Amino acid sequence: MSAPEFSFKVGTRLEGRHGRSGLISTPHGEIATPAFIPVGTKATVKAVLPETMKEIGAQALLSNAYHLYLQPGSDIVDEAGGLSKFMNWPGPTFTDSGGFQVMSLGVGFKKVLAMESVGVQNDDVIAKGKERLAHVDDDGVTFRSHLDGSKHRFTPEVSMGIQHQLGADVMFAFDELTTLMNTRGYQEDSLERTRLWAQRCLDEHERLTQARSHRPYQALFGVIQGAQYEDLRRKACRDLEALRGAAGTGFDGYGIGGALEKHNLGTIVGWCCDELPESKPRHMLGISEPEDVFVAVENGADTFDCVNPSRVARNAAIYVDKGRFNIDTARFRRDFTPIDETCDCYTCANYTRAYLHHLFKAKEILASTLCTIHNERFTIRLVDRIRESIESGDFDAYKTEFMGQWRGRIKAPEA
Repeated sequence: MSAPEFSFKVGTRLEGRHGRSGLISTPHGEIATPAFIPVGTKATVKAVLPETMKEIGAQALLSNAYHLYLQPGSDIVDEAGGLSKFMNWPGPTFTDSGGFQVMSLGVGFKKVLAMESVGVQNDDVIAKGKERLAHVDDDGVTFRSHLDGSKHRFTPEVSMGIQHQLGADVMFAFDELTTLMNTRGYQEDSLERTRLWAQRCLDEHERLTQARSHRPYQALFGVIQGAQYEDLRRKACRDLEALRGAAGTGFDGYGIGGALEKHNLGTIVGWCCDELPESKPRHMLGISEPEDVFVAVENGADTFDCVNPSRVARNAAIYVDKGRFNIDTARFRRDFTPIDETCDCYTCANYTRAYLHHLFKAKEILASTLCTIHNERFTIRLVDRIRESIESGDFDAYKTEFMGQWRGRIKAPEA
């Protein structure tokens, strides 16, 4: 089997480091890397038109197999011609396997996975006041829908079937995502389970690719687990790189996922990129904060996704170069300036802080739309500049310049 419609070409390398620019080619277009992939969980970036996402510079969007399987059903998306046609998005698409939702259903944390250790290890951990809705075994996961409580079963083969029906250009192998609370022993068992699932994903991917030859080729990325343990991370990379389907197919790229502490992000990405083939793209699952982006890119991540820019926007949190602040605080009631004078997004060109403050106080839906446009554009533009700085040889200078003013969360932007 071959994948002539999917390829990756390395561009400019950061000297002495794994970071690089590059170009991913897919049936629905190209992605210049490093690239931020905004998340449209249910085939939409909440509150924003797909056409608008294109206008603000998004190169690809990521949707979630678990959610689309439950609603409207992957068969309906398939009948519509695949995810891109279904959501009227002209560019490449990614789908994750549902592994994150399985973990969050299992421990009751919903969408939150803290990037810090709590000093406790317990394989039976469950969030206070929550019910365990997912149970993992060696064959797959049984879970109850968060929508109606109905019972469902995901296996590697089921996940591949769903993702093939969704038709994304890049999809991920089904994996078990552990938490920082899991013991070393459980991490080892889970890593082997994920390796065996990855083999089954490759085999089913080959079968479905042949059976669905009328559809464009879909790239399959293996997912690297191993938590904060160097030997497990390196083993996972070597194991996944060695896997082949019956027809000789290996993974088209790799996703770096799993539990990790924020201060270890660069180290863990570096371990993985030491082991992974340079000729294949690497996707970092679930990051978007500027300090994390610089660290991930420098250490070898080519693409990454996160819901955070849109999620915090719906709660009035805004990004500017100096940090993140809340637009619904009283000081902005009579502030008739844009969010950011230097930003080229639609919101900053047309609306004031005072108007956005009013929309949030009035609980108007437009508040979420305008602030999401700004936050997504901020993140996309930041990564575009990082890519340009790599290609021009100015990455270190740009990193120093940006991080010199970035302070994380701030009370309000300086005048």
